[in-house]
Amino acid sequence: MINQNEDIITYFKKLDRSFFMEELKEFAFLDEAIPIGHEQTISQPSLVLEMTLAIDLQPDSKVLEIGTGSGYQTALLAAFSDSVYTIERIAPLHERAKERLKKAGFSNIHFKLDDGSTGWEKHAPYNRIMVTAAAAQVPPELIDQLAIGGKMIIPVGTPLLQELLLLKKDEDGEIRTTVLEDVRFVPLKGKYE
Repeated sequence: MINQNEDIITYFKKLDRSFFMEELKEFAFLDEAIPIGHEQTISQPSLVLEMTLAIDLQPDSKVLEIGTGSGYQTALLAAFSDSVYTIERIAPLHERAKERLKKAGFSNIHFKLDDGSTGWEKHAPYNRIMVTAAAAQVPPELIDQLAIGGKMIIPVGTPLLQELLLLKKDEDGEIRTTVLEDVRFVPLKGKYE
């Protein structure tokens, strides 16, 4: 297992958050969620970094991201893993993130416009799954698509308050869950809203 935390923190500090925003760029320096249109937000930088560190990316990780949004979190995932499969349900956000991330030079990101609540079974299993919208429950499809030894981060709870969960699938396929903190994300739309 490689510990990439220092490299991730260095990269994160250089990553220009305003590059991932169409409007309100002057607020990119704030450590808070900012609207990006379509009732979605770009998460606060400290939480993006925390989630990235908690998921323990490895150079050979195949990552599933549910909720591409602006592509900000996607860039961090893609810089420190082998490949990222990212799903966004809102067409304008999907298109802009795709353009933006290709312009930034990423070639290891695969994009899909769809309801991400049931994952992307075609490319499963995934070593890491990052869900950037709040579900009422952990979708069983995502647990099924998580590789043995894999880790998933997902906010679970009500629309007003969720717990950020870190799930680990052990060698027997059992799930171990750790609560990282209380958070507030936009809701996951689809089967598990």
